[in-house]
Amino acid sequence: MVKINGRDIDIAGKTVIEYLSAANYDPKRVAVERNGEIVPKAQYDNTVFLDGDSVEVVSFVGGG
Repeated sequence: MVKINGRDIDIAGKTVIEYLSAANYDPKRVAVERNGEIVPKAQYDNTVFLDGDSVEVVSFVGGG
């Protein structure tokens, strides 16, 4: 199980981009923190979530 934004989700073994796509996030408009470290967008395709990871996904919202 991976804890994402406080919820346990069974996605161990999936990449960041796989999760973002499945959860309908726009990868260009989010920041992903895994175990206290920001995941660079260039690494979304090959960063794999591991059992026990703690992840925060933050969406950017535009406005004026």
